[in-house]
Amino acid sequence: MRLLLCMRHPQAEYLSRPVMGVHHITWIATSSGLCDAKVLADAMCWLVGDGDAVSIEESQSHHGTTIHLIEAGFKRSGKATKSLARLGPDALDLLIKEISERLTEDNELHIRLDLLELVAGRIRITKPGRRSTIKGKTKFEVYPGDDKVTVAVDTLSHAREEALRLKYPEDATIGRQ
Repeated sequence: MRLLLCMRHPQAEYLSRPVMGVHHITWIATSSGLCDAKVLADAMCWLVGDGDAVSIEESQSHHGTTIHLIEAGFKRSGKATKSLARLGPDALDLLIKEISERLTEDNELHIRLDLLELVAGRIRITKPGRRSTIKGKTKFEVYPGDDKVTVAVDTLSHAREEALRLKYPEDATIGRQ
């Protein structure tokens, strides 16, 4: 689905161009039975902005210990596209800068967020390492004849503008005790 932004500011050239969205966005975190899965679910709720979009599944590891799979995201294009802005302008700038490293042949963008930072109410893009992460994946709407990198950069740039307008990321400490 192509979104056409209304032209409220004629001097702003980007407002007159169609902006592609994303098909879906998914965030996944795992925790051991020793971790409080509800704390992680709360952090992911803050990340996506919708508690109904978060689920917790309990299962057993290979060794028989309890693990939790916490998943958040949207399968509908509109909500998925809007949720990108919740990452905030700094994170979106970094994703734009690293787009060639993160974008796959299937038009998917892979994102990792530092788990402890997210629980503390901060967004920090990271790479695999020693610290726990939340894995994110989103698929851009790229159609025949479109350049996938251009579509991805345009979509992320639009999300960045929305983040600035809406003052994202929100303060996660509000409402937490």
